Amino acid sequence: MKTLRLALFTLFCLPAVAIQLSAAEAPTYEHDVAPILRKYCVGCHGAESPEAEQSLHSFDALNARTSEVPLIDKQHPEKSRLLTVMTGQSEALMPPEDEPAPSEKEIAIIQAWLKSGMKRGEKVKAAWELDVQQIASHSEVRPISALGVSPDGEELALGSYGQVEIVPLSSDGSFDRSKPLQLLEDLPGKVTAIHYSSNGKQIAIATGVAGLVGEAIIVARETGESLQSFQGHADILYDAEISPDGKFLATCGYDRLITLWSIESGEKLRELKGHNGAVYDVGFSPDSRFLVSASADDTCKVWRVADGTRLDTLPQPLKEVYCCSFSPDGKTIVCGGADNNLRVWQFVAQDGPQINPMIYARFAHEGPVQRIVFNEDGSKLFSVGNDLTVKLWDTSSYTELKLWADRPEISMAAGYVSQTQSLYLGRLDGQVDRLTWSPDDLPKGNASMAPKTKPQPIPQAEMGTIAEQESNDTIDSAQAVNFPAKITGKIAGDAPGPDIDYYRFSAKAGQNWVLEINAARSKSALDSHLSIYHLDGSPVERVKLQATRESYFTFRGKDDSTSDDFRVFIWEEMKLNEYLYSNGEVARLWLHPRGPDSGFRVYPGQGKRWGYFDTTPLAHALGEPCYVVEPLAPGQEVLPNGLPVFTLYYENDDESRRTMGDDSRLFFTAPEDGEYLVKVRDVRDFEGDNFSYELTARPRQEDFRVNLASKDLNVPAGGAQEILFRCDRLDNFDGEIQIDISGLPEGFTATTPITIEPGQIEATGVIQATEAVETLAEDVVKQIKIQATAMPEGQKTTHDVAGFKKVNVRKTPKLAIHIEAAEGGAKPRQAAADGPLEFEVHPGETIMLKVIAERKDLKGNITFGKEGSGRNLPFAVNIANLGLNGLMMLDGQNEREFFITADEVAEPTSRLFHLNTGVDGGHATPPVLLHVIPK
Repeated sequence: MKTLRLALFTLFCLPAVAIQLSAAEAPTYEHDVAPILRKYCVGCHGAESPEAEQSLHSFDALNARTSEVPLIDKQHPEKSRLLTVMTGQSEALMPPEDEPAPSEKEIAIIQAWLKSGMKRGEKVKAAWELDVQQIASHSEVRPISALGVSPDGEELALGSYGQVEIVPLSSDGSFDRSKPLQLLEDLPGKVTAIHYSSNGKQIAIATGVAGLVGEAIIVARETGESLQSFQGHADILYDAEISPDGKFLATCGYDRLITLWSIESGEKLRELKGHNGAVYDVGFSPDSRFLVSASADDTCKVWRVADGTRLDTLPQPLKEVYCCSFSPDGKTIVCGGADNNLRVWQFVAQDGPQINPMIYARFAHEGPVQRIVFNEDGSKLFSVGNDLTVKLWDTSSYTELKLWADRPEISMAAGYVSQTQSLYLGRLDGQVDRLTWSPDDLPKGNASMAPKTKPQPIPQAEMGTIAEQESNDTIDSAQAVNFPAKITGKIAGDAPGPDIDYYRFSAKAGQNWVLEINAARSKSALDSHLSIYHLDGSPVERVKLQATRESYFTFRGKDDSTSDDFRVFIWEEMKLNEYLYSNGEVARLWLHPRGPDSGFRVYPGQGKRWGYFDTTPLAHALGEPCYVVEPLAPGQEVLPNGLPVFTLYYENDDESRRTMGDDSRLFFTAPEDGEYLVKVRDVRDFEGDNFSYELTARPRQEDFRVNLASKDLNVPAGGAQEILFRCDRLDNFDGEIQIDISGLPEGFTATTPITIEPGQIEATGVIQATEAVETLAEDVVKQIKIQATAMPEGQKTTHDVAGFKKVNVRKTPKLAIHIEAAEGGAKPRQAAADGPLEFEVHPGETIMLKVIAERKDLKGNITFGKEGSGRNLPFAVNIANLGLNGLMMLDGQNEREFFITADEVAEPTSRLFHLNTGVDGGHATPPVLLHVIPK
């Protein structure tokens, strides 16, 4: 009813208003109508994604027919939809009732314009002149919104609202703004970016007026003369960059578009569309062939300049991306933004659309990352944050080198001068900062776990047995003992509070001791806890762990033993072999999630999970925080990054590798010569007469044991069967173990040597038999010898391995399988005629191969397994693109392509691998040699 009354009232009033207008000059679009439409309509019916596909942003758009009912009816102007939706004569009333609407006079102007022939008229305002009330600023400060430095390091260009100030730089990097070289004024609006050309002769300036127009201007450096102007954006520009070869100009802005221009002709070459938010930054590759863009749609995109093809979308950022850049060598792409992180991708999509793998993700600042700037050779990167900090990064590993904290004001612009190693910052208070650095100021070395002191041998001594002597339940009354020793004791006493036993011992710096409790294994009620203290009662520090990535458990929590399905937030930014800290436990990532319904596997990849640094695996709740952490070298300076630093001490509840049940084991390396205290208690603070224990303190002695899991063989004649070896790593020995098989009779061959990789617990190989061989007699089987060799503590050690019990030969197998090169896949490497097939893969790449099955009356599916289907592949190399059923050849199929992906952390190596199936009694393919080759 309200709408009807408004419509009738408007219709009665319009003739009177129109009579007044008729006496004046007929209205035109540019002078009279356009301001009304901009005021009430263009917000929803603009150039980009207009509502109802009706655009009112220009004269041409108004006359274009984009729907069944045109906006303007030239035969019956008074019935034009442009007018009837305003007067209520149409079903829809525009603008909507909850939005400001044109006045009677404004509607009458539109009606008069329609009746008078709808003339366009001449523009009365430049595109950048916004028709709004001018409000004087209460501050004389011009925030510096853009900053550029000349390639020769002699000039500094400072951009603010409406002007660019060119300031000379002295040879020592200092500057004096009171004597500018040039002052470029009368720019249409805020200057958002300034970039010098690579030859230093031109300066590109990005500017514009929000909501109206974006403009890029190229000026001559020497004279400040405007050489070219580029207009084509419907909103303010955020960046304008000249390509290194000087041929192209790339512009981007709030209108979500990227435009490539020819600098020589000034023509628009192409628009790059695809972002769903404002585009804040663009950057050319050093060879000018590619462009990267950063957007408010939480992505970066990579484009080919020659044809505008989008090569990749980099989706990992969690919020708006404010800055992006190619590295000076063109091999990586770096971005920063509102999620406070730096992200680094390896740039591989040069020949066509391809996924560029992310290789680093670093929590950089406690506020958005506003700017990133490389030094001249790309070995260092500066990041500027909204948290009033600036950081310097080593780009070989993107580790933090230096922090400038507590800056006086937020900086929105930055530029680097290599000649003086100076970083210039443009601040919101109109000031310019200069930060300098020297290699001598940077930390030496890296955060490796290099020991503070060299390992020291422990003199051999007889281990004695010592009985606990009460009272030893305080630091001052600790019982003195000499190591090595076996101490028998009991957690029980008459004093108030839970009983605690202290023992005092001496150790030399670098000596490695193992302290372990035998209690639960001997049916004691004690749930032990071991810890080491200084004589003053302070715990002995083991290591500091600096968090580099924050996350939390998703989907469900974890118990204290599971090693699979660790589902954590932003898992894509985590790398294999990284440490994961959660509530005092430190695990290590072993295998990436294999799909949307899976999580990480942590070490050792099967069975109960391991803790590192003697931490005890714990249960974790859904939503519990966790962190990727890096161990810091002893004495290394901790550079704040906004994430926690966790200090671990020498303590253990349950032995970290889960071989001793509830009993404790602690590996202690003395940090310095002196006396220390070992503390024994019940972790629950219980005590009693049945809480007895035996504490053993002995020198650490690394060793290993290897077991053959496949003792009974059933080898198909003319085929192969898999053999599996597992190892026990004693005293945390983590080195490589080589297994040699000898004494095989004629007609049998084995993959030898078989290597268990460092830190891993199993390896597989194959035994092959010719069609002519027979089942081996027991005495022949005993002649097959297996030995395992490794280098614990640098000493070559060889152990015999219990061998096969039976070697049976199946004479009529129904299947034979082998691996071949796939059409369009990886090409075989040249190899000896009698050797295995060989292929190469680079870290971060995927290759395609093919498995062939020769069925001999065999029906049904042939399954090769799931994530472990690539048998004996190197660590961090796996068969990828597996479905829910894993790698499978369906009934009736005789071949299947499969894909091998080498993770970016895969180490260079050469290793035999094979496929294995359990059908028809078990079959393996002949081994194939895979070479992981560094790029």
